[in-house]
Amino acid sequence: MGRLFPAAPAASLAKATATVATALAATLACTLPAQAGQACADKPLTATEVVMSMDLAQRTVQALDASGAKVALVSRAGQDLSRYRLRYSHMGVAVRDHPAGRWTVVHELNECGSAASHLYNEGMGNFFLTDLYRHEAQLVIPGPAAQDRIAQLFATRTPQRMHEGHYNMLSYVYSTKYQNSNQWVLESLAAAMAPPGQVETRGEAQAWMRSLRFQPLTVEVPAATRLGGRMFRANVAFDDHPFDRRMAGQIDTVTTDSVVRFVRMTDPDAKTMVVD
Repeated sequence: MGRLFPAAPAASLAKATATVATALAATLACTLPAQAGQACADKPLTATEVVMSMDLAQRTVQALDASGAKVALVSRAGQDLSRYRLRYSHMGVAVRDHPAGRWTVVHELNECGSAASHLYNEGMGNFFLTDLYRHEAQLVIPGPAAQDRIAQLFATRTPQRMHEGHYNMLSYVYSTKYQNSNQWVLESLAAAMAPPGQVETRGEAQAWMRSLRFQPLTVEVPAATRLGGRMFRANVAFDDHPFDRRMAGQIDTVTTDSVVRFVRMTDPDAKTMVVD
């Protein structure tokens, strides 16, 4: 299914932050390569943006270490979604003791605005080394019991089984036709939190969430916006949504807020914090 790429070296984000300004100041007249799996960037990051992203990564790791967590959900603000009453755009699962390195972020990424996605293992620095709209992170720290279950799940191949390579930025929460990056997190969490053996596939994850009467946040997308998105963007489709909801502009997709809602529903011991 997805191809997992190794994380960037996790050693000493503090040192990286301290040295990146001098190292890049002389070289950033040249371009930085686009991050694997990201939408194609129109312009390279500036030296200041790189330093700010690395600093955010360092502070995020410090917050995770201070929390004593084994796993956490980490969200970034890659674009302005305030018109949809959303603050964060993209979420991954941070695993402290990952084979690829301490605090590796496992997440699904769309391939350069195409209709495809893959799973990646990345260090915290790489996770934030993108064109951020806001240099701020949200952390969701599950309770101890939930952390154990999630950590155990991410030591298996279940997260890969939960991945669907046909990407749709606005995929319907209860369809397996497409998947967006936050939906992969949600369905992987469902596999971890459901009774053992009950969730092994995406369809089973969605059935279990339905049994809990889980509803995501609805995004209102006007008809003109839907038409333009479908015609001009390969990574946007609406044909997996119920016809009546689609025609009314009610798009029930999975956002970072939807995942947080699910965590609070299934894990009363979970805590949320902001790194700014």
